[in-house]
Amino acid sequence: MLKTFKSSSSFHVTRTLLVSFKIQSFPLCCCTTTTTTTTALGTKDWIKDNNALNIESDTEWETLLKPFDHKQLLSSLNPITPIQLSKLLKLPLDIPTSMELFQKVGARRGYCHTFDVYSILIDKLGAAGEFKIIDSLLKQMKEEKLVFRESLFIRIMRFYGKAGLPGQATRLLLDMQGLYSCNPTFKSYNVVLEILVAGNCPRVAPNVFYDMLNRGISPTVYSFGVVMKAMCMNNEVDSACSLLRDMTKHGCVPNSVIYQTLIHALSQNNRMNEASRLLEEMFLMGCEPDAHTFNDVIHGLCRESRIHEAAKLLDRMLLRGFSPDALTYGYVVHALCAKGQVDEAKALLSEIPNPNTVIYNTLINGYVTSGRFDEAKDLLYNNMVIAGYEPDTFTFNILIDGLCKKGLLFSALEFLHEVLLKGFEPNVITYTILINGFCKQGRLEEAAELVNNMSAKGLSLNTVGYNCLISALCKNGRIQEALQMFGEMSSKGCKRDIYTFNSVIYGLCRDDKIEEALGLYQDMFLEGVIANTVTYNTMIHAFLRRDSIQQAFKLVDEMLFRGCELDNITYNGLIKALCKIGAVEKGLGLFEEMLGKGIFPDVISCNILINAFCRIGKVNDAVQFLRDMIHRGLTPDIITYNCLINGLCKTGRVQEALNLFNRLQGEGISADAVTYNTLISRHCYEGLLNDACLLLFKGVDNGFIPNEITWNILINSFVKESVKGSEDLLLGLIW
Repeated sequence: MLKTFKSSSSFHVTRTLLVSFKIQSFPLCCCTTTTTTTTALGTKDWIKDNNALNIESDTEWETLLKPFDHKQLLSSLNPITPIQLSKLLKLPLDIPTSMELFQKVGARRGYCHTFDVYSILIDKLGAAGEFKIIDSLLKQMKEEKLVFRESLFIRIMRFYGKAGLPGQATRLLLDMQGLYSCNPTFKSYNVVLEILVAGNCPRVAPNVFYDMLNRGISPTVYSFGVVMKAMCMNNEVDSACSLLRDMTKHGCVPNSVIYQTLIHALSQNNRMNEASRLLEEMFLMGCEPDAHTFNDVIHGLCRESRIHEAAKLLDRMLLRGFSPDALTYGYVVHALCAKGQVDEAKALLSEIPNPNTVIYNTLINGYVTSGRFDEAKDLLYNNMVIAGYEPDTFTFNILIDGLCKKGLLFSALEFLHEVLLKGFEPNVITYTILINGFCKQGRLEEAAELVNNMSAKGLSLNTVGYNCLISALCKNGRIQEALQMFGEMSSKGCKRDIYTFNSVIYGLCRDDKIEEALGLYQDMFLEGVIANTVTYNTMIHAFLRRDSIQQAFKLVDEMLFRGCELDNITYNGLIKALCKIGAVEKGLGLFEEMLGKGIFPDVISCNILINAFCRIGKVNDAVQFLRDMIHRGLTPDIITYNCLINGLCKTGRVQEALNLFNRLQGEGISADAVTYNTLISRHCYEGLLNDACLLLFKGVDNGFIPNEITWNILINSFVKESVKGSEDLLLGLIW
């Protein structure tokens, strides 16, 4: 239609416009500012010449309207009615032109804009995102005492939503009644709720919903559905579920969408009992779940290793006529493999209509994790490939990774060469898996050879690959090489992460280069890497090894200032250091601080304090401390008992030490060389050589193998005693 207008004569164009506005005459419409009289032929020639310019920026309507002066057009439309202005505003004129027409017509005496004129102009402004002008027009409508309609506000709200301004849509909803005397209905509230959820502002949605209820506006099923979705997005699943029970109070019956929303949220939060009950309720209410709902529940049950229930639901799904997809079966297969039931998972493979590569990869990974590598290869070559499913890079990487984790690096390389002959192209992940395997075994030369192979194929190390190599170098004391590689990462465009920094800081601290480690710690923040507990623990323990306790506590303060929580390792190091210098009470204070923060101490923490109490002769305190810890659920180990036995022996309480020793077997703990040597040494010290020998014989019968320390204790004791017949006893012991 536009092309027809463009090719017509100016007279035809003019008449078409004028007929549409019902204008009787148009003498001024064919005049320009420089010519007072123009023939029809002259006008036609003028338009032809103007069109010949072919200005690219002009739209068809702009080109069509260009011969006319808007001022003269308006003067020719005198008087103009709101209907005529509405038709003119509907034309695709730009915003400034539309506003000019609107304002000039509105300024005429005796003329008043109607609601429709405002509505058309606001629609055009909303589409262009001119919200400030819309606000001014709404105020103008209010001043002109026009009656507002809800539909206008709904359209403006939707424009706000499309522009990503959900807050403005909410503001307008609140202003409707108070500012513009237009009572919103459920329609306006539903639109705002929808905009808030779509605009990722779910926290505001419940407030809007409850405002709706407070105003006595009855919500619809859609209102409940949207606000429940918002609550679930806020992780307020309980509130969403309680709304389900309130729906009947408002005459609303939950539909499938509402049940699906709640079941999905409950499943995501591992609340599978409630999700399953809600699914049953859904069936009773006659609401049909979709495949996604079944998948949500099946996935959740599989995560909780409730595979039997997941399988029953899968059967139920089939009975109801649903076709489980590869994702459904994939959840069950993965759960079975995670529990080590790989054969059951493989049996399920025959029931899957269209298994995909991911399911085969899951099964292969299950066999590899179970150490059944040959069966994994059999599944690859004799099932997957024959069935027409092409193995991908993940398939081969799973097999290589499994072999590396088992320490079978030679087999991993053999398999790589095998699949290379079949056309497999290893990627960065393949090489990273192999490099990591060799680094963990300290075989750095072979790892370096793999890096060279990568480079030959045009592949570069990624951050994980660099981290493997740097960590291995630091653990092997080759800190200079690690630093060189650390610097190389930046030049290669590879981002250094927290693991990179932690490895190098560990290497520097291991070499007692704490000052350099602190410098690197400062550099972390410049690169936007945030230090974690491992970073601080590494440096704190380095200072403690130097006996620089004050420096260690300064780092603890820095750690807390940065919002990094202390853990068992931090506390154990500090408690041990304090106990070492005799500040046992301060160490006990830190221990109590641990408990206050909800950090349950491990047996190492307890052993440190028990040993410290015994060393300063407070054996009773150590025994009481152990009783308290056992009451809290701690299980003592042989080190715990060795500390107490040693403390009792040093204070001359040998019989109590023996009683504790005799309790070991009942506790299911085997005495070690330290236990026997401590007791034998004390018996020898008190001159009870026969008892010492009996203890030795008893230990040998129980599997104790005397070591060098045992023999030194006995020989030295016998030599010092020089008791008659002791030489014969000594010879008997040796033989």
